[in-house]
Amino acid sequence: MGYYEFAITSADESRDALMQRLSAGGCIGFVEHETHFIAYFHDITGITNILSELSLCKTVLKDAGLQDGLSFDYSFISERDWNESWKNKFKPIDVGCFSILPPWEGPKKECINLIIDPGMAFGTGHHETTRTCLGLIERFSRKCAKDSFLDVGTGTGILAIAASLLGFRRIVGVDTDPLAVDAATRNAALNNLNNIFIHEGTAAPALGTFDFIAANLMSEILIKIAPDLAPCLNQGCIALLSGMLVGQEDGVITAMERQGLESLGKHVDGRWVSVLMIRSCPNNG
Repeated sequence: MGYYEFAITSADESRDALMQRLSAGGCIGFVEHETHFIAYFHDITGITNILSELSLCKTVLKDAGLQDGLSFDYSFISERDWNESWKNKFKPIDVGCFSILPPWEGPKKECINLIIDPGMAFGTGHHETTRTCLGLIERFSRKCAKDSFLDVGTGTGILAIAASLLGFRRIVGVDTDPLAVDAATRNAALNNLNNIFIHEGTAAPALGTFDFIAANLMSEILIKIAPDLAPCLNQGCIALLSGMLVGQEDGVITAMERQGLESLGKHVDGRWVSVLMIRSCPNNG
């Protein structure tokens, strides 16, 4: 088991469309830089399939009237070398009240230390949407009930762990990737937390109902899971939906409204947008 790591350069105007296309083609995570971005693929995707997808991307971008400027290099990272590769890339970062640290760094004073070893999953707090989610969870945790929290697409478990550290009593994290389930379980243990339960799968009413739901996923996935996610939210409580590019939020909001949720507003960070939804209490008046 391993990963292919692609360093991709493209025209600025085409980057978002390219990343969306690669996500649909099997890319499982990105690391963005000013001049390029890194895309990761499971080796089971197959290098021939990945190269074919990148070749097709050039045609799709051209047909859409976008400049591609597309060039790339790639390398294979074995499972054995993965952790060493992350050690070179994963640096501590402060987000709100949190200091997000890899396990090989010492604790930081005057912060809530959140330890993350990404293993072979993604989500270290460096992406804009993860930072936004952490900030909004911190902000709304002061105002909402803290009995339960659901993290959909938990990845490394970073949002689930943050919820526990902020005082939520029962936290459930779900992910369809078994590598993410393993990483999130290990990270909960690294933080000495025993109230986080990680399951392989996605949002489902069988999980129960929750006082706060976070789902940091692509817009297509959020729309698809809306019928299962919305019933998991308690009345008067908040769902934080993130991972969308600006302009994609309307489809997500519409899908959630069809399931009985209402929009509380949105938060924009550069190219990314997060949406807050609420299940309103019945009007008894």
